[in-house]
Amino acid sequence: MNKIESFHENEPHTANLAGRLNWLRAGVLGANDGIVSVAATVVGVAGVTNSPAPILVAGIAAVVGGAVSMALGEYVSVSSQRDSQRALIEKERRELEEDPETELAELAGLYQAKGLSVTTAAQVALELSAHDALAAHLSVELNINEHDEVNPWQAAYASAAAFTIGAVLPMLAILLPPTELAIPVTFVAVLLALALTGTLSATIGGSSRTVSATRLVIGGALALAATYGIGSALGASGFMQ
Repeated sequence: MNKIESFHENEPHTANLAGRLNWLRAGVLGANDGIVSVAATVVGVAGVTNSPAPILVAGIAAVVGGAVSMALGEYVSVSSQRDSQRALIEKERRELEEDPETELAELAGLYQAKGLSVTTAAQVALELSAHDALAAHLSVELNINEHDEVNPWQAAYASAAAFTIGAVLPMLAILLPPTELAIPVTFVAVLLALALTGTLSATIGGSSRTVSATRLVIGGALALAATYGIGSALGASGFMQ
């Protein structure tokens, strides 16, 4: 154990805490998407008919379609991020091989810009370069770690799973209660869940929990009211018959 680790053994000095928080935040947002989109779908169908069969079919279609869409979008996004990260790493490695002296001077200059004196910056750059020049440049210049490469498949699975978990709530809320209570129970359950996810997201991000929860609850209520209103209007007009 080194000196830094021995000071506070339980604190994550070497862990990628920011990365973990981003994953957790993404999971909360994915679950929130599942809650809102599937709830809006089943409530809209329930506005047309109170028969469980079409509501179930529409809900399952929304869950599957939404989960696949979330996974695909996350996979494409993270793949692009990974490709960019790899390209930057290879570019920095090539520059270090072709012109190490210029790169050393650049590293020292970056430390000077952070507030170190010329002498200290040069010494720090020299020692870090002797230990791992590539890691030093990637950290200071690009704020990336060569060994913290993002995984698009992991991101896709996590996004799909979070969406599906969030989607379970409105499905159960609309299908389990008696028919006459299904809509109000779904509204209450969804809005409570949104308040919870908003509070959790704000806690992770360090922002106002009240503002975040209120924003999500209002947005969710508008989405449910809009889809239910459209469904009810279509049902009353006889358009779906």
